[in-house]
Amino acid sequence: MTWDVHRLPRAEGKTFLVTGGNAGIGYFVAEQLATTGATVVIAGRSTSKAEAATASIRSRVPGALVRHIPLDLADPASIEKSVYALDVQALDAVILNAGVLLDGPPRRETAAGHELMFATNHLGHFTLTAHLAPLLHAAPAARVVTTGSFAAGSERMDLDDLQSTRDYRPKRTYGRSKLAQMLFGIELDRRLRASHSTTISVVSHPGGALDALTASRPPLHVRTTAQRLRGLPLGLLVQGKEAGARPAVRAVLDPAVRGGQLIGPRVLGLRGRPRFEPVREHVADTDTARRLWTASVALTGMDPAPSVG
Repeated sequence: MTWDVHRLPRAEGKTFLVTGGNAGIGYFVAEQLATTGATVVIAGRSTSKAEAATASIRSRVPGALVRHIPLDLADPASIEKSVYALDVQALDAVILNAGVLLDGPPRRETAAGHELMFATNHLGHFTLTAHLAPLLHAAPAARVVTTGSFAAGSERMDLDDLQSTRDYRPKRTYGRSKLAQMLFGIELDRRLRASHSTTISVVSHPGGALDALTASRPPLHVRTTAQRLRGLPLGLLVQGKEAGARPAVRAVLDPAVRGGQLIGPRVLGLRGRPRFEPVREHVADTDTARRLWTASVALTGMDPAPSVG
């Protein structure tokens, strides 16, 4: 059966949590999921942006069930408070979408002393998933959807320098933080399968998603006519963030999805309808994933899933 991005299955009675759902791709994930009748919870640092996002969704999706909880992935205390603020008995899916990309030096650290991008993109989501585990297991068939990136394709983990203390390069550090997320998503599913959990873990990526090709959602994002015209030639290779959200949405809703799968755009992994992709060798590397998991548990004091054998 062909997946139709314009006719999403209904999901009344389900609850979905989207980190970073107040802007960018995360916003469009939240908007698209809201059309299914599900309750969508946007988690983000900025209350004003979240309020603007929820207002935008409600204006475009009549009767949308959407709300906001505060979340700062770089702050473990904020993560725990956010889970309490969810105030639900079960969670049907979490979309681990939020992230930070620093343009240049200097290297920045969180209050806990962790490099900011690695801490936010990977460790924060690792911790959040651990806190959410009871709510996910309470749902009949929950899904953890981790947002990867093309930026991870050329990177390899340096397990001896996860915090980029020796040779900090922002783009490389970002790419490695996204690779860490993808390794986590695949390893999480291995551990869930080993424990016979009904929860599955899936990885998605948006391909190439640019603001210049993204439909306006004022005041969150306003695309001028000049920007639209400049972006048209790029549309042959990449896409806007509305389309970039579709792999994650399919990962949440498609009944054909199985744990451990990777979903991305059809055309060269950059644009087009979401499809299942082969998991590349360095993302499927079980030894690296297990060592990263062990290091992440040591850094966070949390474990999102039982250990494998």
